[in-house]
Amino acid sequence: MIYLDYQATTPLAPEARAAMLPYLEADYGNPHSPHRLGRSAAAAVEAARVRVLAHFEGRQGRLYFTSGATEAANWALKGAMAAAPAGRRRIVTLATEHACVLDTARWLGEQGHDLVVLPVTGDGLVDLAAAARAIDDSTAIVAAMLVNNEIGVIQPLDGLAALARAAGALFFCDAVQGFGRVALPQADMIAISAHKVHGPKGIGALFVADGVALEPLMHGGGQEGGARSGTLSPALCAGFGAAAALMVAAAERAHCEGLRDALLGGIGPAWVVNGALDRRWPGNLSLRRPGFDAARFISENRRIAVSAGSACASGSGRPSHVLEAIGLSAGEARSTLRIGFGRYTTLHDIIALQDALA
Repeated sequence: MIYLDYQATTPLAPEARAAMLPYLEADYGNPHSPHRLGRSAAAAVEAARVRVLAHFEGRQGRLYFTSGATEAANWALKGAMAAAPAGRRRIVTLATEHACVLDTARWLGEQGHDLVVLPVTGDGLVDLAAAARAIDDSTAIVAAMLVNNEIGVIQPLDGLAALARAAGALFFCDAVQGFGRVALPQADMIAISAHKVHGPKGIGALFVADGVALEPLMHGGGQEGGARSGTLSPALCAGFGAAAALMVAAAERAHCEGLRDALLGGIGPAWVVNGALDRRWPGNLSLRRPGFDAARFISENRRIAVSAGSACASGSGRPSHVLEAIGLSAGEARSTLRIGFGRYTTLHDIIALQDALA
């Protein structure tokens, strides 16, 4: 199998698997128990937390482990709005956000909050002037993704964060696709996920800066700092920590840039890249060609794993809201293929894809 769907998930790193095994076998203790097995498991959790936090470059705050980025985003938005001061009822986000952000924001809108969904331009980027008009002193939170999961563009988060700060609002970033690859923004809350960086599925984290008040999303034992309830999996935490320690942004970028250049140089001028080329993660290429049937290509090429959009949208059966937001017609969306590659992708894999497309 030639795997080219890194935005959906990444192959598990051998080092992450090795880090997990002891806590699936002999060291099976509950990390919240006081005995030796529990203390050993708790130490593994804290060691993993330190390894993940290394990517936050000294930011002051706490990292809470969660079941994934979907929980982290729900907690950030719902928790922040529940704790927001009186008079701050507005949520500002972008039309190309992940479903876990957009659907949560829409739910909050149904609960009486004021929701503003900003459009993007044809290159997939937000217009900061439009954002400035929307972010006012009634805004409680601004939510924006670092690297788009469908088209790979990198939003101007420094500008958005500055607008949020100037208005006295919180800034939340879904950094799932950028963690370990792109510099993290100065944000009040940041959501990340292990399985997008060669870690295990079922674990993510929410970074919360000092001074940010969040209401709990789940109630119970308060195992994570009294704010997030539920027994942590030491194995998943250890795998996340090991995977995070392997992420070296410069090496990841250089490898992906070489593969991107090889792919674009070998498929011909008829293919169009969706989204800005100069502001994007090089390991994500959203390509379209007139008359190309992406669904047929995927079904007929069983040895090559690519996608037509996000795994979440594909599972729901709904069309890509991202491709619609950048102005693509239904036909152009159907002719779009998302190609994702990274650490374990080889030039041979790229050539095999070129041959299949030809």
